[in-house]
Amino acid sequence: MSAVKSGSASKKKSKDRSIGKPNPAINRPNRIYFNARRILFVSVLFLSGTASLIYQVLWVKQLSLVVGAEVYSVTTAVSAFFAGLAFGGAYFGRRADRLTQPFLVYPWLEAGIAVLSVATTVALCHSSSLFAAIETRASLLAWCLPFFLVGAPAFLMGGTLPIAVRFWMFGTERIAEAGGSVYASNTAGGIAGALLSTFVFLPHFGVHGTAYAAAALDLGAAAGAIALNRHSHKKQNATETLDSQALTRPAFFALTLYAIAGSVALGYEVVWSQAIVQFLSTRSFAFSIVLATYLAGLAVGSALYVRFADRLSDAWGTFGLLISAAGFIALLEIASLSIWQLRIQTIIGNVTLSATGSEFASMCTRFLIAAVGIVFVPTVLLGAAFPAALRLVTRTHAAGRDVGTVIALNTAGGIVGTLVTGFFLVPTFGLVRTLAILAITAAALGFSAVLRGSMVSSSMRWTVLAIGFVTVAIAVITPPDRMGRLLASTRGGGRLTFYKESTGSTVAVLKQVSGHHTLRRLYIQGVSNSGDAMPSLRYMRLQALLPLIIHTGEPRSALVIGFGTGITAGGLLQYPHLQTRVCAELLPAVVQAGSSFEGNFNAASDPRLQIRIRDGRKELVRSTQRYDLITLEPPPPSAAGVVNLYSSDFYKLAAKRLEPNGLIAQWLPLATQNDADTRSLMRSFLDVFPYATLWSTELHEMLLVGSMSPIELNPQEITKRFNQPTVVSSLQEVGVKSPAALLATWMMDQEGVKHYVGDAPAVTDNNPSIEYAAWVRPGAIQSVLPKLLALRTPPPVRSADSSFLSEIQEQQASLFGFYDAGIAAYNGDRDLWQATIANVLQHDHDNPYYLWVLGDDQQ
Repeated sequence: MSAVKSGSASKKKSKDRSIGKPNPAINRPNRIYFNARRILFVSVLFLSGTASLIYQVLWVKQLSLVVGAEVYSVTTAVSAFFAGLAFGGAYFGRRADRLTQPFLVYPWLEAGIAVLSVATTVALCHSSSLFAAIETRASLLAWCLPFFLVGAPAFLMGGTLPIAVRFWMFGTERIAEAGGSVYASNTAGGIAGALLSTFVFLPHFGVHGTAYAAAALDLGAAAGAIALNRHSHKKQNATETLDSQALTRPAFFALTLYAIAGSVALGYEVVWSQAIVQFLSTRSFAFSIVLATYLAGLAVGSALYVRFADRLSDAWGTFGLLISAAGFIALLEIASLSIWQLRIQTIIGNVTLSATGSEFASMCTRFLIAAVGIVFVPTVLLGAAFPAALRLVTRTHAAGRDVGTVIALNTAGGIVGTLVTGFFLVPTFGLVRTLAILAITAAALGFSAVLRGSMVSSSMRWTVLAIGFVTVAIAVITPPDRMGRLLASTRGGGRLTFYKESTGSTVAVLKQVSGHHTLRRLYIQGVSNSGDAMPSLRYMRLQALLPLIIHTGEPRSALVIGFGTGITAGGLLQYPHLQTRVCAELLPAVVQAGSSFEGNFNAASDPRLQIRIRDGRKELVRSTQRYDLITLEPPPPSAAGVVNLYSSDFYKLAAKRLEPNGLIAQWLPLATQNDADTRSLMRSFLDVFPYATLWSTELHEMLLVGSMSPIELNPQEITKRFNQPTVVSSLQEVGVKSPAALLATWMMDQEGVKHYVGDAPAVTDNNPSIEYAAWVRPGAIQSVLPKLLALRTPPPVRSADSSFLSEIQEQQASLFGFYDAGIAAYNGDRDLWQATIANVLQHDHDNPYYLWVLGDDQQ
């Protein structure tokens, strides 16, 4: 039935619809849910939603390379995506109501999205230098670049939903059913997109291939829409007088409430993203599963509302209950989190491991349990709120415009909620208090809704009011440091000595006991990022001082990327001839936590060290400063968003910032990836730095030192630099007693590196597969380390006397004997371990590094 033909009924029942009362007298569309036409329509929306979410994941990843990984930069850039959706929804919503066959436009939208999205992906790959160049001259103008690139395809994406709703209504008045069905189908596609992007497309096809795959899905959606149009003979009468028909007061009030609710909902997501990491890892898989769970809740909620819409006569009351209950449950779940969540994850994860034999499947199951326990139920309620809001706001003759307006204002509210929550509420009040503020705001919205509706029963009003009171009570009794206490309990105990819930991250320091040793460990987003135990002190001191000591020239400037515990940055302070010391650190709270750690020489407060709060890649792109040494200690390459500090594209940037004979030193952990992935990491380094050398800084860590020119090991110069008082004391504390002991950490030159990496593919910005590698068992080091040890060669020391060479051999025998003992211990061969370690101690009985590890093992 067309909008004009049903006009008299619409006028007669306009008062009922203004308060959300359903009209059973109105004709309804055919309820054959599983006919081919409906399946095709749902498939079109599913493909569209899948492609859109893939683009979103892809562009967030790319934008961090263009504008920098700082949370302010990425959030601002991502806002361009949502702004495009909002403007597109408003614009195409108005156009939809003027079209007799609105779905004829849909194929063009999808085709346009495919073309523009691929163009955006390709352009973003080459925009970082242009963005940096413009930003140095006109900061605001530079932001037009990502806003245009991301906003243009997002503008078209925003038009798909109102067009689809207008088409599916066929002039009927069942706007909540039509909108809910479209929303659920599209969001279900988003779930697939969140999972496919991380588990399939990016690992196997890379960035460009993922964009092409998403474009193919868009074109598939366009083809499906064309097929629907060919089999559809129904036309809707266009509406030409929309501009003079303003929303009724109740509808405008509902629209305002839903826009604020959108702000609150995205605020929840900001809080959840930091709170849930207590039970996750930093792997991309974890975040994709959480995102998929979030979207699943929205899709299920919307579908459930559609299913029971006939029984929900009280639209205002239902809307108010959904919004207030979502906030109440979100707060209750965080307030009640405890170690039981981790135990449930472990139990179910172990069951999955037993059933599948896959560590990867086990960990993904754990992530899913964490996500469902925190995210799913509130998002079900929020998903149901969308068709509930449509029922209150939209009119049959203006369905396209009204749906577009709802989407636009809700999306705009989401942008505001993300910015306000992330940049003001969390840094000011912390996670728990922020969630309390959001939940109380939701309760106020819900109560405002039930007060407005004339058909709302007194029991519904009292229910919503009671939810509000309980929400306030939970907010008051929940301690604001609850997440910090939870972190300590889920990380094996210890005393919390530093804790800060800041913009985009949670930073904590735990003082823990390991055997008879006391150490401090840094946790960022709930994940351990090293500490000040002896093994960490050793490899981080060497990370700074080894390349300075072996430098062919006289190093005067150095850049360390990543402050972490401050030990590497503090190592630079111990080298007296450096004139320029710079550290690029992404998170201010990490620098503030620096005073908690021993062995970093108070790097955070030393005026000789310039600390620049920005990500390392942006530092290299924006600054033209050149260095004799660039040393890197980022998180492991498997962590989400970190792989681009291990890619050949990054190394090319670093090479441009090196002085002649400059060195780059890259931390290479052995226990976080398998043999194949380690080869790829080394390949990306070797492809840029032809003179690549490998050194062993600790049993579990290696150090790649590379240059564009040959690295010559001059024993006289090395001895002179080593024996500087501050240098020698720093290294002797970690078991490197002499220049010979330093050179004993040598593993191989570029020929050995070439032999080891073989034909492994390099890690690149376009091929970040290492970030999506399969889960690594702890035994990975037992496979990787022996292969590297088998390739080691004597260090190519120039013009050294026989006694010096003999000492190097003795030190290497002790060091690599200690490593052999470690491998035997990992393999459970106690007899071999005892025999090997006894031989090591016979030659080096007072080495503090060996004694620390052995003393801890004997407890």
